[in-house]
Amino acid sequence: MLRRWVKVSMKKEKFSFPPNFLWGAATSSHQVEGDNRNNDWWEWEEADRVKEKSGKACDHWNRFRADFALAKSLGHNAHRFSIEWSRIEPEEGIFSEEALYHYGEMIKTLRIFGIEPMVTFYHFTIPLWFAKKGGWLLDESPEIFARYVRKVVETIDTPVRYWITMNEMMVYVYKGFIAGEWPPGEKSYEKAFRVLGNLLRGHVLAYQVIKEITATHPLHTNGGQANPLPQGEGSPNSHRQSLQRSGEGSPNSHRQSLQRSGEGRGEGLVGVAQFSAVYAPCSKWSWRHRLSTWFRAKMTNHLATEAMVYGKVNYPGLFQIKLPRARTLDFIGINYYTRYFIHNRGFNAAGLLGDDCTLEHHRDVGKRTMMDWEIYPRGLSQLVKEFSKYKLPILISENGIATADDNERAEFIQNHLGELARAMSEGANVIGYLYWSLLDNFEWADGFFKRFGLIEIDYTNQHRRVRKSAEKFAEICAHGEILI
Repeated sequence: MLRRWVKVSMKKEKFSFPPNFLWGAATSSHQVEGDNRNNDWWEWEEADRVKEKSGKACDHWNRFRADFALAKSLGHNAHRFSIEWSRIEPEEGIFSEEALYHYGEMIKTLRIFGIEPMVTFYHFTIPLWFAKKGGWLLDESPEIFARYVRKVVETIDTPVRYWITMNEMMVYVYKGFIAGEWPPGEKSYEKAFRVLGNLLRGHVLAYQVIKEITATHPLHTNGGQANPLPQGEGSPNSHRQSLQRSGEGSPNSHRQSLQRSGEGRGEGLVGVAQFSAVYAPCSKWSWRHRLSTWFRAKMTNHLATEAMVYGKVNYPGLFQIKLPRARTLDFIGINYYTRYFIHNRGFNAAGLLGDDCTLEHHRDVGKRTMMDWEIYPRGLSQLVKEFSKYKLPILISENGIATADDNERAEFIQNHLGELARAMSEGANVIGYLYWSLLDNFEWADGFFKRFGLIEIDYTNQHRRVRKSAEKFAEICAHGEILI
């Protein structure tokens, strides 16, 4: 038999990201600010429910200007951060003008540096007064949340284009109301689904508030139309050139350029940052494991998204909700880290959801991070294609690695961006990539040991050191190209 050998070309092609692509990183208030003493997580820590307390964290509350200057030096043109609700509304119905001013200054500083602010309203922490009333279990919790959102959006005097109402609502529901590992430490599916319904209603009300205010408020209007970044405006190269022309990025010169261009004005765009993972059956030969894998993906990746897009979901005998309106997403944020293997445990809700058996049965699959998560870059392109069915712009709102090996971090970023580029080359509409995180930070129940940051924090003196991986990422941001 004649054998024919075919040489397969391994030559890589260069992919160019759009000129207005958003490059940056993300943080959250409780994980970096320090001294957030008035929320449920601080109380949880003080009760010794976790091994480390957040304390001063990264002292970002006092050092945000220097931290944002570092982000600018790394070529970032976008930054996602969260507003701490317990600072804004320390007592029910009483709002802190000092806190509102502070967050306004953070947004102004980002704008001065030419960095697009992306504001998150809820990232796992709630004020103590709200927690003591019942938190997200309260029937009126959506209205209480919307009141806080209204106050912030009405008060902030610097234009914001991207608003994120909720971060990983399914993680909060699971950790706080099923696993009992986070406050309030409940283990009840009935309460979990009630909280999920209230979070979704809270999102809808917040969406309506943001749209109402940004469409009519003088600081946010531009003929009633959203004003996307001009071609090339968002790229680090174009920003550096504009800085050189206008005086090396002085605050006054950049304010003038904002006024001329109208940058940041227009109706706010509203989304969520959605926990998103890739799931695989413990055994591909088991129909039970395949069923649980499908169910887990449906519940964690798509239930909330479907509700916000279609206005309702109906999972007979398990969960159903009809929201006040449909189409309450202008973009979808994907937070992606890893792949999980799922093992079926039965046919009630808990059994169908299955167990994550990754470490029990599949520990040797792939390289692992300090979080014991598999490094699985292909999952990012898989999820982007999967979420494209909603026909909405996609933002990679979190993607990162906890590692002591900075070369591994650089490789992680390179490989995940390569997969993202592949999905975009096949038609996926992705508007940006935000690495988690700008800074090493307080990783909730895992404390400070597991380091995600592009910037290393010495917690003994709060010294910042830019990691080599951050510089590698900066090169990609600057050129806007990657080999795939």
